[in-house]
Amino acid sequence: MKTASGTGRPDRQARAVRLGPRSIVALLLVSAVGVAAFGWPLLAGPSSQVSAHAQDAPWLFAGLLVLLVGVVAAAVSDGGIGPKAVAMLGVLAATGAALRPIGAGTAGIEPMFFLMVLSGRVLGPGFGFVLGSVTMFASALLTGGVGPWMPFQMLSMGWFTMGAGLLPGPDRLRGRAEVLMLAAYGFLAAFAYGTVMNLAGWPFLDSLSSSVAFQAGAPLHENLVRFLAYCLATSLGWDLGRAALTVVLTVTVGPALLRALRRATRRAAFEAPVTFEGTEP
Repeated sequence: MKTASGTGRPDRQARAVRLGPRSIVALLLVSAVGVAAFGWPLLAGPSSQVSAHAQDAPWLFAGLLVLLVGVVAAAVSDGGIGPKAVAMLGVLAATGAALRPIGAGTAGIEPMFFLMVLSGRVLGPGFGFVLGSVTMFASALLTGGVGPWMPFQMLSMGWFTMGAGLLPGPDRLRGRAEVLMLAAYGFLAAFAYGTVMNLAGWPFLDSLSSSVAFQAGAPLHENLVRFLAYCLATSLGWDLGRAALTVVLTVTVGPALLRALRRATRRAAFEAPVTFEGTEP
């Protein structure tokens, strides 16, 4: 394999966004709030009035969006997002938002997921989290899917894309082994995304049969059994379609797209300092 350095070894993976201390703290804060927002109904007591969460959703919506914007602002203040990274973010987010409506409502056919996996792998976890969140926000505006569930989708997609950037061997692993690893990650993460999004809405649905409905104040293990039954009964087919399509596209289109993304990243030279030539006095 030829490289720019001529050593025969793959060059160090370029990152569009390097996570600095402020970025990491903001990302951890967003993730902690997100985990609490997803999981608190399972741990709430009988007197917590879980159903009242429906009235709080707009506040949660605003709060999570502010925190997500804080992640981007922290990355900018750390020097992590330059104009080149913003340009690539816009292109990939627009592409992902355009891909999402394709097949919407048909057996979980959502081709945007494979693009998020490959983009997070090439451009790193910091860029991946921002890309996943921004793409989901843009697609919600495009499809009219704005509502209390949108911050959950943004956070889940941010985690999904960031996870691809945290996979091992970004500077060494190439070829078929990398593609198979990404396909396996995309398969599992597609199910994980669907499961997490189920958790966001399941406690507040009143029209379910008693065998799968959330029971406020019930023991945790009992509600987890009910939740598993709910996932199997309502979303397994959708999640399987999303996972299968992600695998197929990653295996077939993935190698070419990985090369294109890496070529664009090298040419963009995100980490090269920007200098300006001045005139001699």
